[in-house]
Amino acid sequence: MKIEDHIKYWLDSADNDLDAAKSLFLSEKYDWCLFIGHLVLEKILKAFYVLNNKNEIPPKTHNLLKIAEAVDINLSKEQIVFLDEVNDLIVP
Repeated sequence: MKIEDHIKYWLDSADNDLDAAKSLFLSEKYDWCLFIGHLVLEKILKAFYVLNNKNEIPPKTHNLLKIAEAVDINLSKEQIVFLDEVNDLIVP
């Protein structure tokens, strides 16, 4: 798979999940909205991983901070805290 196709796969999937998260939020199903929102963030980070790591397969983890560290992008303290809080609610 070409790198462009691989990135498109992750971003298209994230976009689809974002639509689902919006519907769940409007239905006041906040727990599932958060779960799907976590998947959106995970897939976006995995697209960055593919971009920054020459089309390698992203790590098989749901931990947003571990993926962000593997991506090697500069996150603000607020963004790190946010990802950590989302992890605490989703990742066992």
